[in-house]
Amino acid sequence: MKRFLGFVLAGAMVLSAAGCGGSSDAADNAAEAEAVEETAEAEESEEAAAVDKIVVGLDDTFAPMGYRDENNELVGFDIDLANAVGEIIGCEVEFQPIDWDTKETELETGKIDLIWNGFSYSEERAENMTLSEPYLDNAQIIIVPTDSDIQTKADLAGKIVGLQDGSTAQDAVEADDIAAELAEIYTYDTNDLAFTDLAIGGRIDAVVADEILAMYYIETSGADFRVLEDDFGSEVYVVAAKLGNTALMDQVEAALTEIGENGTAAEISEKWFGENIYIH
Repeated sequence: MKRFLGFVLAGAMVLSAAGCGGSSDAADNAAEAEAVEETAEAEESEEAAAVDKIVVGLDDTFAPMGYRDENNELVGFDIDLANAVGEIIGCEVEFQPIDWDTKETELETGKIDLIWNGFSYSEERAENMTLSEPYLDNAQIIIVPTDSDIQTKADLAGKIVGLQDGSTAQDAVEADDIAAELAEIYTYDTNDLAFTDLAIGGRIDAVVADEILAMYYIETSGADFRVLEDDFGSEVYVVAAKLGNTALMDQVEAALTEIGENGTAAEISEKWFGENIYIH
């Protein structure tokens, strides 16, 4: 509404100047109209930046980034990190579990404000969303049963690979030359379902997933899995906002920098990983 008012005022001033016929007056009026518009836009920007609540979309099975504990409470590295950022910004953070395959739609339609849950950078995502600077390193690794005959990526030829639908693991596998040699890529709603099938055996031969997630799963579940030396490439974790929402992202970026400098991020990292792996 304020911007619309700015345009109305600008139009009225230009019409007034044309009626008077004075070029100097017209220039003055045009300058004044521009100033009014700039003021209105600045006020709009300030209003957009005044955040009361941030809704974070996440996959609530993605341990240790964001998942439900034995009491059904949402916990995890990204949960703690987002809450720390919310405290600095001065707003409430609400966590909203979503279907990971429709995360971009949830963001675009305004159902969530941020995607923040082990969200990997990709060029396609950078074109469609406003992304933060990286805050964690990651890789797409290959997990197989300990007694599997699969030793290298090349050994996946003729095998069935399981992974999460809509993940960068899927992007990485489909972009690799080995994809044409796979018997099938079997997709799951969650990584946990893929790991469960791998443990049971019979449906898939390997899982490709985030290193941080997979190593945490293997360590905490005691699954009889082995990680190959080969992988599907390195990547980084970022936070995503709707494309063009720089007002919110600027605040998130500033807060991520602050918690890196004041030691909060290091404390959170050591809590979940036993060491500081925060890179923002």
